[in-house]
Amino acid sequence: MGPIMLDVEGYEISAEEKDILDHPLVGGIILFSRNYHDQKQLKELVVELRKHARNDVLIAVDHEGGRVQRFRDGFSSIPAMGSICEPDQKLSESMLMQAKSFGWLMAAELLAFDIDISFAPVLDMHGISDVIGNRSFHQKPQHIVSLASAFINGMHSAGMKCTGKHFPGHGNVKEDSHVAMPVDKRASEDIFQLDMTIFDTLNQQGLLDAVMPAHVIYPAVDSLPAGFSPVWVDQILRKRLGFKGVVFTDDLSMQGAVQLGSIVERIQAALGAGCDMTLVCNSPKDAAKALDGLPTDYQSTGRATSMRKGSFFNFEQLQKTEKYQKALRTLGEFSEA
Repeated sequence: MGPIMLDVEGYEISAEEKDILDHPLVGGIILFSRNYHDQKQLKELVVELRKHARNDVLIAVDHEGGRVQRFRDGFSSIPAMGSICEPDQKLSESMLMQAKSFGWLMAAELLAFDIDISFAPVLDMHGISDVIGNRSFHQKPQHIVSLASAFINGMHSAGMKCTGKHFPGHGNVKEDSHVAMPVDKRASEDIFQLDMTIFDTLNQQGLLDAVMPAHVIYPAVDSLPAGFSPVWVDQILRKRLGFKGVVFTDDLSMQGAVQLGSIVERIQAALGAGCDMTLVCNSPKDAAKALDGLPTDYQSTGRATSMRKGSFFNFEQLQKTEKYQKALRTLGEFSEA
């Protein structure tokens, strides 16, 4: 499997994109809102992507719920995770049931369209970060662990692997790594004992299939952003936490990544740090430079193949299942509350 995940421009793939899909370095495709018109079109797009890709590509999307949900019309509106248990509420068994139901529903609907993964859940603390905000489950690490465990169990029961993001935690830094280079100046003990315990605990529970590091610098630990740092990825995540799953980079076209040099240098730095698959999104020029600039035999570790979906219903079959009807009822009751 190639080590690069790219995007496509619109509702269908162009002749040029067909050539790109046939490149040996392409191991994945990420879809965005611009790739969704309706269910029929999405189904046809996914068929075309799989047909023209040389590799057995992973097809991914950011479909967390709340304000980050790429497909809307025809899909269930998954709530923001931070709305399940508000800061002034006590965590209850019914909230955990809701989290599990929403994880299952989100995953089941995507799987019905032959999409392998949603990059979810967000495991960041609800701290000072505006770009995270209510994408986070809660302010307290122990509540995040409980709610995220339920959500992930829901995803798993649907047949989808999870990706915890943004390791070791993006919630306690103000800047948005899409447009800036965030620096988290806290002591390493604060990061390890608060933010990172969430990832550590879920990994110990055997729930974390994949992790996406933050485009954030934590100078108390290393001068490089986490996703480019052998200290963070290899020494801390792999060796100290014992994580054996997949590491996806966040988008290497984001502002939090560009200081690492050209796109080819960024990919090499991320793979060299221990990442398994690199994302290059919203920049066709960068995508072309990456495919031209790297050796065609530049393979990933192969770990990312573990993220492929399980068996799934098509959408018509899914809608007829009792589990789907029950999940819709849970969502309706939550929305009305």
